[in-house]
Amino acid sequence: MLTDISFIGGGKMAEAIISTIIQSEIIDKSNIFVSEPLSDRRSYLETTYGITTVPENRNLTHTGLLIISVKPQNLIEVCRDLYNNMNSNCTIVSIVAGASLKILSDATNHKSVVRVMPNTPAQIGEGMSVWASSDNVPKKSLNDIEEILNSLGQQIFVLDEKYIDMATALSASGPAYVFMFIESLIDAGVHIGMSRDMARTLTLQMVLGSTKFVAHTGLHPASLKDMVTSPGGTTIEALVSMENDGFRATIINAVIAAYDRSKELG
Repeated sequence: MLTDISFIGGGKMAEAIISTIIQSEIIDKSNIFVSEPLSDRRSYLETTYGITTVPENRNLTHTGLLIISVKPQNLIEVCRDLYNNMNSNCTIVSIVAGASLKILSDATNHKSVVRVMPNTPAQIGEGMSVWASSDNVPKKSLNDIEEILNSLGQQIFVLDEKYIDMATALSASGPAYVFMFIESLIDAGVHIGMSRDMARTLTLQMVLGSTKFVAHTGLHPASLKDMVTSPGGTTIEALVSMENDGFRATIINAVIAAYDRSKELG
């Protein structure tokens, strides 16, 4: 079991990890510490999860894992607080978009660094995380991190961290694309005469069922699409309309734009 785990930043993703590791009994809540500047947020985390919070990063005592879960624009300040102030037995785990292992190591003067890119479905145990590590991370830390990420959903460890930026664009930003697609489908149902509740129910189950169908069959999505598409029918009419409106190119270009931005943040 982990000796302790600390968080810099007590936002939604940190909360998702805290909630999951307590429920999974990966670590006792008495060994979880969070640095969070907002007093209301500290009170909420303490009351809800029974953990310890502090107002400043320098107040943390970290010997196990230290998870940095702040916005990219706040990373410089965090690294200043950590520079030459790290326990040698601690492993830094960053979920900050764009920040490479080298940047994190140099900015904190610490060699044991892991970079993780999770996504928001981790909040319900259905997340997708891609992660990489520096060469100096102890085997126990790697095992602890893998256990935590498995409790959040699925995880893939990569040797080349270039895939972290790719995962940022595809699986980390991806839920927003799916949410917009779902919202558009619901609005379409309302437009043609459905109640919003009915359109929402049909859309959510259709998206969920379709996703599970792809995973269950292992078939290429194009093959499954062809199964639904009859000659001269309603589906092919809709698909032609989507192609004419650049649907496929829009999605591909969106992922490329997110990927480029992730590299810029680094």
